[in-house]
Amino acid sequence: MNKTRQYVLVRWLKSQSALVKRWLRLSLLLGLFSGVVIVAQAWVLARLLQALIVDHQPRAGLLNEFFALAALFVLRAVIGLLRERAGFIAGRILRREIRRQVLDRLELLGPAWIQGKPAGSWSSLLLEQIEDMQDYYARYLPQMYLAGLVPLLILAVLFPINWTAALILFCTAPLIPLFMALVGMGAADANRRNFLALTRLSGYFLDRLRGLDTLRLFNRAQAETAHISRASDDFRLRTMEVLRLAFLSSGVLEFFASISIAVVAVYFGFSYLGELHFGSYGAGVTLFAGFLVLILAPEFFQPLRDLGTFYHAKAQAVGAAESLVTFLQSDTRAQGGGELEPDFGSLTLSAEQLVILAPDGSRLAGPLDFTLEAGRRVAIVGESGAGKSSLLNVLLGFLPYEGSLRLNGHELRDVSPQHWRRQIGWVSQSPFLPADSVRDNILLGKPDASGEELERAVAAAYVREFLPLLPRGIHSAVGENAAQLSVGQAQRVALARAMLRTPALLLLDEPTASLDAHSEALVMQALDSATRRQTTVMVTHQLADIREFDAIWVMGNGQILQQGRYSGLAAQPGPFASLLAHRLGGC
Repeated sequence: MNKTRQYVLVRWLKSQSALVKRWLRLSLLLGLFSGVVIVAQAWVLARLLQALIVDHQPRAGLLNEFFALAALFVLRAVIGLLRERAGFIAGRILRREIRRQVLDRLELLGPAWIQGKPAGSWSSLLLEQIEDMQDYYARYLPQMYLAGLVPLLILAVLFPINWTAALILFCTAPLIPLFMALVGMGAADANRRNFLALTRLSGYFLDRLRGLDTLRLFNRAQAETAHISRASDDFRLRTMEVLRLAFLSSGVLEFFASISIAVVAVYFGFSYLGELHFGSYGAGVTLFAGFLVLILAPEFFQPLRDLGTFYHAKAQAVGAAESLVTFLQSDTRAQGGGELEPDFGSLTLSAEQLVILAPDGSRLAGPLDFTLEAGRRVAIVGESGAGKSSLLNVLLGFLPYEGSLRLNGHELRDVSPQHWRRQIGWVSQSPFLPADSVRDNILLGKPDASGEELERAVAAAYVREFLPLLPRGIHSAVGENAAQLSVGQAQRVALARAMLRTPALLLLDEPTASLDAHSEALVMQALDSATRRQTTVMVTHQLADIREFDAIWVMGNGQILQQGRYSGLAAQPGPFASLLAHRLGGC
């Protein structure tokens, strides 16, 4: 990773901390107060040793000093606990905020963009990578300031007592952050590579887990197991590389800290032997001064040691931030993000030279020119790959586009995505029922619906027909991936959810695909009633179900090849007649 990119990532990480300035400042103040307590503790301890060893004062006369020392030990422990708590709260708030940003971004981009990466990589992004930022905010950021403030506090105490010892500490201290930074740059790069490997491995493993039955069917399970084993071993080696650099960083810190403390100890040793006569302002080196300096010398380097330990947290955070920043800063201007919230009572759709683009900017369909009047029903037919799903996705606001796509005269990209999606009813060929019960899944369409409205939707979508078959009726659990319902039952629940409110636009994507004849008949009866209430666009391969639609658009090669009513298109030569003949021939 080049230095410019690393600087951008660090700046982004620091910018996020603005949300928890209060908690970070509290952690910093507690750390600084802890430094003051450490100095006081060393002072009292050195005073006791001087009084007992040199001045031969009786222990009974030093009870106040002993009690003060014990109180300082307790106070230091309490401050450390409070500081850890403040740092944890700051990290928790920021992790929650970053996850919110990622989820909001995913909502804006939509499924068409999300499907470009395996589910395992999104799980890694939302869980492991964001979790690895905890120590950066909770510990590294406050420690970065304490590593400068606490040593300066100790130097301010030691210089009036012995300038030579203070000068030794002052001169050796810069070596630690210098070598720590040199090692840390390598650790950040290794962490970045490690996160990329983890993302790929997570996605690969989840995809293979989902396709396990297919792999077994084609006798590929053993080969894929061996491949996952090799990938896991490669990830283990990358992880060990990161740990090796972390241990190297700690070793560098300990080496220079030990050298500095040893030099201070040698200086005092020769001073006590009478070989050195400088550093104490001509007053002679006392036992108090020696003990105070030697007690505070490890504490002088401790904030730098802690910073070195937490520098690994910074390297982890920078490595995790790379994919996060890339994702959060991806260009989605063409997909919308407007702020208009017009009132959509009845909806007219119009497009002029509409070119639908993939998330990477490549062309999917177009140019398209059409007008769909308010309250009209249109069915879109065509072979697979004709551009039907792309048209639905751009209407949902999930794909960028060029040209013009207007909603009652308002350009789609200028309308608030959240506001626009609240105007849409959506039923797909694979209904998604995320809530626990049948009732809760229906109410997702309108959480504040009355009992009367719920009953109407249940009846209109023919959900009531199968409720007696469920153990708890409408309150029955649907199970994971709606496993407790048949495909037809799940489709009717999804239809009831869409019918609970009357949206401005109803979008249907193969709503009767994979249904048995009975379920298909019921779903189409419900749709016949529901689609007459608003503007409706339905993608289908079931040509017999669209005879009564107001218009049929025949798509091919990303363009609308024919438009008209069923009877007119069926009677004239063209793509629709060919499609109809092919369907009838297949039957």
